[in-house]
Amino acid sequence: MSKRLFTSESVTEGHPDKICDKISDAILDEILKKDPMARVACETTCTTGIVSIMGEISTSCYVDFPKVARDVILEIGYDRAKYGFDANTCAVVTSIDEQSPDIAMGVDKGYEIKHGENDKENSAGAGDQGMMFGYACDETPELMPLPISLAHKLALKLTQVRKNGTLSYLRPDGKTQVTIEYEDGEPVAVDTIVVSSQHSPDVSLEQIREDIIREVIKTTVPEKLLTDKTKYYINPTGRFVVGGPQGDSGLTGRKIIVDTYGGYARHGGGAFSGKDPTKVDRSAAYAARWVAKNIVAAGLAKKCEIQLAYAIGVAKPVSVMVDTFGTGMVDDSMIEEAVNVVFDLRPEAIIKVLDLRKPIYKQLAAYGHMGREDLNVAWEKTDKKQELIKAVEKLK
Repeated sequence: MSKRLFTSESVTEGHPDKICDKISDAILDEILKKDPMARVACETTCTTGIVSIMGEISTSCYVDFPKVARDVILEIGYDRAKYGFDANTCAVVTSIDEQSPDIAMGVDKGYEIKHGENDKENSAGAGDQGMMFGYACDETPELMPLPISLAHKLALKLTQVRKNGTLSYLRPDGKTQVTIEYEDGEPVAVDTIVVSSQHSPDVSLEQIREDIIREVIKTTVPEKLLTDKTKYYINPTGRFVVGGPQGDSGLTGRKIIVDTYGGYARHGGGAFSGKDPTKVDRSAAYAARWVAKNIVAAGLAKKCEIQLAYAIGVAKPVSVMVDTFGTGMVDDSMIEEAVNVVFDLRPEAIIKVLDLRKPIYKQLAAYGHMGREDLNVAWEKTDKKQELIKAVEKLK
């Protein structure tokens, strides 16, 4: 029997990097409400007393960026100076340019159109080159790896007990980490849980530890996964009063592993937040998750990783790869052929079928972009599993 440990982490919406992700996505949402065809690449930084919004945005509408940023920070919970960051008094600086005309030219009229291909409907070019990965496995009901699934749920619970007053001494910044023990590739128990949460200065570590184990961990992690050997580290430094942008600077796109699969699957390197869906870093990563999830939901594999790759200004992917890690019911090359039959993975087709020109992004900025069945996002649907099964049967 082979045993191994695997660990994933998550962070709360009050973490400095997540504040920035949420501001960038809130700005994207506000623009898409008024101008669904806008081109947006918005990044945010924050540190003590200041938020800086920058990027390339081409749109016909007006959005009050400082107001959007302050509203997000208030919603997160940084609303007074004693928390080290205050939405009402922090400075908000903006530096915005239009999208490069060289990039816009390749997106507006893709390579295929310029070279006389007939299907013009979905031939808008990819907004950049690069590779994107999608993953799914049968470890959880939402077909996500168990370590990142539990880490996200713990981070979300940490925020919920703060906001609903159950643990009113908690403050917005926080992190979670879960280590799962695997036997022969199957998750069997939680080995270690780490929770670090910003808190008021007048609460003891003993109370924080007892409260978080009772109100956060025990109400979130299935009892069958907790054993007498499970280790708990709650605020292991002993004190976490200074947090948020006062404790550490934040930047959009710095939590790409938290946003996806917790390190359990490969990552192409592109971040999501603040990018409109013509950026394949975002839209193709969602599509790759959609493909992988449908393959596992169809029973074609127990685990599946998809790689898509694009050339800037070209609509069709330059490569599509399927890897089932030896768990496939048929050969990976056959599943790959079925994917190419069932899914149109050109950027414009992805945008249309997943309905990505809607203001849906701020809600995704924390607690993961994948596995979010609670948000009813299109890339979590398993609506193509029957088509995949039929396509594979035809190829046999």
